[in-house]
Amino acid sequence: MLPRTSSLALLFLAVPVFAADPPEPKFRAVTIDDKIQIGYGVAVADVDGDGKPDVLLADKKQFVWYRNPTWEKFVLAENLTEKDHVCLAAQDLDGDGKCEIAVGAEWNPGDTEKSGAVFYLIAPADRTKQWEPVKFPSVEPTTHRMKWLKLDGEQWGLVVVPLHGRGNKNGEGAPVKVLCYVKPADPRAEWKAEVVDESMHMTHNFDRFSLPDSAGRDTLLIGGKEGVCLASREDGQWKTRRTVQHAAYAPALPGVGEIRLGWSMQGGAPKPFGVAVEPMHGNTLAFYRQDDATPDSQTPRRTVLDATLEDGHALACGDLLGLGYDQVVVGWRAMQKKEAKVGIKLFVPDARYGQWRQHLVDDNEMACEDLVLADLNADGKLDIVASGRATKNVKLYFNETAR
Repeated sequence: MLPRTSSLALLFLAVPVFAADPPEPKFRAVTIDDKIQIGYGVAVADVDGDGKPDVLLADKKQFVWYRNPTWEKFVLAENLTEKDHVCLAAQDLDGDGKCEIAVGAEWNPGDTEKSGAVFYLIAPADRTKQWEPVKFPSVEPTTHRMKWLKLDGEQWGLVVVPLHGRGNKNGEGAPVKVLCYVKPADPRAEWKAEVVDESMHMTHNFDRFSLPDSAGRDTLLIGGKEGVCLASREDGQWKTRRTVQHAAYAPALPGVGEIRLGWSMQGGAPKPFGVAVEPMHGNTLAFYRQDDATPDSQTPRRTVLDATLEDGHALACGDLLGLGYDQVVVGWRAMQKKEAKVGIKLFVPDARYGQWRQHLVDDNEMACEDLVLADLNADGKLDIVASGRATKNVKLYFNETAR
C-alpha cells in the first residue's frame, strides 16, 4: 500500500512520470457461492486467526464468512431483524490477529422513521459457530453503510452512514446524521455516539484513509446528494469540509453514489485523487483531481471515464498491476434495465492520469452489488472479491497478471 500524503489540502491532486506500458491484466474467476439471496456487502478480514484473509458477506437474512483457502461457509448470525440485513464491518481492533465484527440490518429505505439496526457481534471460542449479537439501543433510520475507524490512540469507533435523514422524503427534509459509535472496553456496555456530519440529504457510500501527520487517526470521505465532504476527528471534535460541491458545476451534477480515494505518484511522493459513481445507482464513473493552477478550488477538475454503466454500485482503488500508482475497479448491476449486461471493469491510467485504458474483468456473470480488493493468496497482488445481486453469487477474481 502506498504511504499517505501529509496534507488534506492536496486531496484530489494528480500525477507523475510515465515509465512503461502497463501489463495486460489477467484474472482467474472462482465462484465460492452461487446460492446467495442478495449479497448487500462484502468484506475481507482474518476471522479465525490463521493468518489468511477470509471473505465475509452481508446477505438478506444471514451474515456469513468463507474460510480461506477452502472457502467453506460459516454463519455468523442470521435473522437478526424482520427486514433485511444490509452491511457489515470487520477489523482486528485489539491486535490479536482475529477480526471484530459489527453489522447493520432492518433495511427499509422507504421508512425514514423506524427502520435501521446496528449490532456488535461477540465471537464464541469456536469462531465457526454463531456469534452473539449485541444490539445498539438507539440508531438513525435507514442504516446503510458502516466502517471501523481508528480514533485517538488505541481507540476505535464504528462509523454508520444512513441513506436518509430522519423523516426525510425523497432526499428532502432533515439531513443525514452520520454517527461514530465509540467502542467501550466492554462491548456489552453503552456505545456512545458522536455526530460526524449533518451536511447532506442523502448519502450512499464513504471511504476512509489515514495520513502520516494524523497520529494514526483515520479521515472519512463521504459521498452524497450534494457532493463529497471530508470528516476528521481532532481533539475529540469532528471537523468537516466540502471538497466537491456538485452545485458548483455547470450543469449542476446530481450527487454521488459510490466514492473512493486513490493514490498517484508525483515527484516521488504519493498524491490523492477521487473517483465516484454518479449519481446514486448511476451510469457515470468520474475521476476527480485538483487543478494545479487552483489547488484550493472547491471545484476540482472532473473527468468522465465511463458513461455506460447500468446501475453502478461498487467501486475500489488499488495498485493491481504493480505500477506504483492506483488503478480503478468498478462494478454495476443493471437492476432497472434487466436486458442490459452486468459486470466489472478495470480502468488503468498512464502515470500522468491523462490516458485511460479499460479492461473487462467480468462479462455479464456478476451483477455487482459490492466489491473489495485484497491479496487473498499472499502472492503480492491485489485480487477482487465481489457479490452479485441478480446473479446470486460471490466470486473471487485472482490476479494472475504478469509483472
